Amino acid sequence: MNKIRWAGLLILVKGLFISFLALECHASSILKSKLSDETLMTMVQKQTFQYFWVGAEPVSGMAPERIHFDSEYDANIVTTGGSGFGIMAVLVGIERGFITRKEGLARLEKITTWLEMADRFHGVYPHWLFGNTGKVRPFSSDDNGGDLVETSFLFQGLLCVRQYFQNGNNREKKLAGKIDKLWKEVEWDWYRGENKGNVLIWHYSPNFAWKKNHKIQGYNECLVTYVLAASSPTFPISPEVYHEGWAKKGEIAGGPTKYGYELPLKHSGSPGYGGPLFWAHYSFMGLDPRGLKDKYADYWKNNQNQVLIDYQYCIENPKKYMGYDSCCWGLTASYSVKGYSAHKPENDRGVISPTAALASMPYAPKESLAAMRYFYEKLGDKLWGPYGFYDAFSLSEGWFPKKYLAIDQGPIIVMIENYRSGLLWKLFMSSSEVKQGLKKLGF
Repeated sequence: MNKIRWAGLLILVKGLFISFLALECHASSILKSKLSDETLMTMVQKQTFQYFWVGAEPVSGMAPERIHFDSEYDANIVTTGGSGFGIMAVLVGIERGFITRKEGLARLEKITTWLEMADRFHGVYPHWLFGNTGKVRPFSSDDNGGDLVETSFLFQGLLCVRQYFQNGNNREKKLAGKIDKLWKEVEWDWYRGENKGNVLIWHYSPNFAWKKNHKIQGYNECLVTYVLAASSPTFPISPEVYHEGWAKKGEIAGGPTKYGYELPLKHSGSPGYGGPLFWAHYSFMGLDPRGLKDKYADYWKNNQNQVLIDYQYCIENPKKYMGYDSCCWGLTASYSVKGYSAHKPENDRGVISPTAALASMPYAPKESLAAMRYFYEKLGDKLWGPYGFYDAFSLSEGWFPKKYLAIDQGPIIVMIENYRSGLLWKLFMSSSEVKQGLKKLGF
């Protein structure tokens, strides 16, 4: 009987705490804030920027895969996709005055010079490299070669840099030229695999060839991979590779409706809700979803509705996790209480990842700002560290690890900036090759 009483008391206390957090959330939107929205956004961008500036791997200038303040990690491992987002963050840093144009240029020159000598596999970089040597660091036992998706995230950033500096002084034009050369050396069509089918293959290994045979098919975070592959001036794919491979001959269309929000696309592995929120972020750091349409979807509608479904799910909170609310929401891939997990409604583990809500700023600014304010003003030092908000937390578990991941920090800076000024969207979409590639695919 005592056990039953204690269990009942625990449930009551938990319920009261959730209600208290909800009241706190709503009160914070009523009371006069200490910081204006603009000031708060700038502060979050500037603090998060330090991950890629102060925290950069010293030899390469690239983004470290992770930085921990509560446990050991290998500081030499750099990530290509996360560095692509970090490269975009450097442009934000210049525009926002966090660093000078000259400082930003020097860092980008350092990164580009390092990329020229780093391991590539038919022009494609691996997921991880050792920053101090430029050699591949295997991502898994049979993944020690090219990673086409991570490379596409890298070049999404590099093309923004090329566009930013291409009409500058001689030194800036030289940097733009070096990036252009690297871009033209990526053999996108070679990654159709050994049989040259009408689909792109994610990985290639010099030791295991196409053993993984991981086809890049939608819908997930990989749209920009196909856009860049179609846009390549040297090794392009045909439209059939997009329509038969990525879009699965049209099977990609016709997603579910949840909470009144329709998803035009079927989200891979998430038949009911729309998947982890990084799917609405990674390909759209440079690729502008506003007005972006093909015969399968309106991509702004798809992304915005995915975000709003995630938001409504967290408010509904069917698993009754502590703290979920209209100010405490956002499920995406991040650290989890046990390891790493792609959090989403179908894989809800009571873990909130700040990048999920904050990088959704263009799609749901009111809801994202409420989350930002709650994370900063209510959770405070538990969640706020030297490089901005830590990667993830769980109020149910009392879990606040002091850990960062590049792939999560970058979207916070970039997507807030796209909401504020459209900077990276304007740069990426100004590329003549990208314009031609989108037209080629039927956008």
